Amino acid sequence: MKGFINLIKPKDMSSAYAVGAVKKKFNLPCGHMGTLDPMADGVLPVGVHKTSRLFNYLLDKKKTYIAEFTFGYSTDTLDITGKIEDKTSVVPSVSDIKKVLPTFIGEIDQIPPKYSAKCIAGKRGYELARKGIDFTLEAKKVSILDVKLLEQTGENSYSFQIECRGGTYIRSLARDIGEAVGSMAVMSKLTTSVSGIFTLENGVSVEEFKASSNPEKYLISPDLAVDFPKVVLTNNQATRILNGLFDKYELQDGLYRVYNENEFWGVGSSKKGVLKIDAYVR
Repeated sequence: MKGFINLIKPKDMSSAYAVGAVKKKFNLPCGHMGTLDPMADGVLPVGVHKTSRLFNYLLDKKKTYIAEFTFGYSTDTLDITGKIEDKTSVVPSVSDIKKVLPTFIGEIDQIPPKYSAKCIAGKRGYELARKGIDFTLEAKKVSILDVKLLEQTGENSYSFQIECRGGTYIRSLARDIGEAVGSMAVMSKLTTSVSGIFTLENGVSVEEFKASSNPEKYLISPDLAVDFPKVVLTNNQATRILNGLFDKYELQDGLYRVYNENEFWGVGSSKKGVLKIDAYVR
């Protein structure tokens, strides 16, 4: 069995619990593409069995978030679940926010939250932060495609639509926008609405999936998640590759979706015409 389950995780549920529902249904190992904070909801793609091997090829896919930022204070976690560190009476207007948003579009430097899975000397940032160990994280390059102010949702809160590449921290964006308008801000809500081909519209809730007597109907074919050029091999050619016999093909260097005569086998790479399967999912 192979494919992706596009789970729609509710808030106040761990990603591990959500993925566990898929493992239990199929009785197979499963992996997921990026942990959603318990306070966040939305799209959580789960790879069933060998399909998880494709996640490395999906990490740069475009993501869309609907986030709410609340202005007037900061926390150690950069969201409303954390300990308040500082406060300010400055709350920006709609026009104040719109003026600074263009500066966050493009490839920018972003300092990750200390409460994150970022590794420091072999330890996760959140592990060190919970122990009260002080450390510094270096800025990383992230790609933000667009940021739109949607509406004011409360006296001190606004909602935003953010399109970005993988690796962007929305909590850090809240902090940085707050600083840019001379205030402070934390992330108060977060929904992942799009992650590559996975959307809220083509997903299934955790509860609906758990209750289904036919969970296979929710499987999304693994080759739909990667958009590399297609290569179809004969059964003999595919078997030779799996046996370590690499033939030359009329292919440019790069990544390909590799099929035998009947089905998708995985993602392969061509170098000087020699094709190898790097992520075998059959």
